[in-house]
Amino acid sequence: MILGDRRWNAVPDAEVRAEAEALLTAWMGGEVRMERPKLYDHYALPLLALLRHTRALEARVAALEAQLGTGEVEQ
Repeated sequence: MILGDRRWNAVPDAEVRAEAEALLTAWMGGEVRMERPKLYDHYALPLLALLRHTRALEARVAALEAQLGTGEVEQ
């Protein structure tokens, strides 16, 4: 599924988000069946990936806001 033979920290966050979206969409659509413990394991991976992505976006927004404050952003 998402990890394959890799450790959890060897899978890029973008791949985790894409694979998790596909997996959970298929599960909700009844195309894939998963045991509840397995499903809960798969919640942890996308949550971690989303938290990292959110942190990166917040840093980018802060940098842009700092540039706006100093007039360095080109429009």
